[in-house]
Amino acid sequence: MFAILSIVAPVFGLILLGYVFGRLAWLSPVAEQGVSEFAFRLAIPALLMKTVVTAELGNLSIAGVWLSFYGAIATTYVVSVIGTHLILRRPPQDAASIAMSSIFGNAVMLGIPISLTTFGPAAAAPLALVLSVHAPSLWLATTLHARIADRGANAGAGDILATLIRDLGQNPIIIGILIGGLWRFSGVPVPDVVLKMLGLLAQAGVPAALVALGLSLVRFEIKGQVPTLSMIVALKLLLMPFVAFTLGRYVFGLDPLPLGVVAILAAVPTGANAFIFATKNGRAINSASGAVALGTVLSALTVSLLLAFIKP
Repeated sequence: MFAILSIVAPVFGLILLGYVFGRLAWLSPVAEQGVSEFAFRLAIPALLMKTVVTAELGNLSIAGVWLSFYGAIATTYVVSVIGTHLILRRPPQDAASIAMSSIFGNAVMLGIPISLTTFGPAAAAPLALVLSVHAPSLWLATTLHARIADRGANAGAGDILATLIRDLGQNPIIIGILIGGLWRFSGVPVPDVVLKMLGLLAQAGVPAALVALGLSLVRFEIKGQVPTLSMIVALKLLLMPFVAFTLGRYVFGLDPLPLGVVAILAAVPTGANAFIFATKNGRAINSASGAVALGTVLSALTVSLLLAFIKP
């Protein structure tokens, strides 16, 4: 148990530190924006770029990693849509936002730090594999779902896809992975000075991301309809990691390290992107906000239990 606490306590301790500094206004909103932009526009992309360039994939099953993680997402998505209709009795237009809150985890802010703290640098390869298509696939699926449900929308599938491609083309995470992949396949050696610079940025990225997450939580409140919020949190923190672990271990036979990374990424709580999506669509906004706040608090327990189960 002490080993699990040594992994989880520093991670959530930095989140708590950021939250306290934000709540007490010891760090201003300007500082919050600066920390967040440094983490997600520079440090984390540098970490992922370095990972893609230098990672030793060995016998890592790319298909197994993807299918385990995204199979869990597909399962959770379907269950959330059915639950929205049959259990919550909410209109079809709410289903996309509720699904997004149930599947879009805080993979960058929380998944990367926990995975690296648990497994070390070797976790970076499966992390990069999952994150390379994480945001594009989820945004595309839920946006199309929302537009189909809202038949009064004027935007067609082509317009939605064009907008998504444009937005993702400006996403530093995607850019970092893409540059790293192109450099790797070019076969050109990376200069040592560049690797050292990327390494320094990567070291700063994890603590900056965790503090930024804590600062951002000041803006989120535990609110929304109790049944909706309860279903979202249960699907995200319980069902999705269970399905991901089951698929990874018993269907695709993943090795312990990629299996652990997949399970951790599936187990992290709802991320701020789900709230942004709900706000843009004007649906289930309070529930998305509550899922980010309450999910982050509860994940300290659920992630600890997961790590105790997988015995990293």
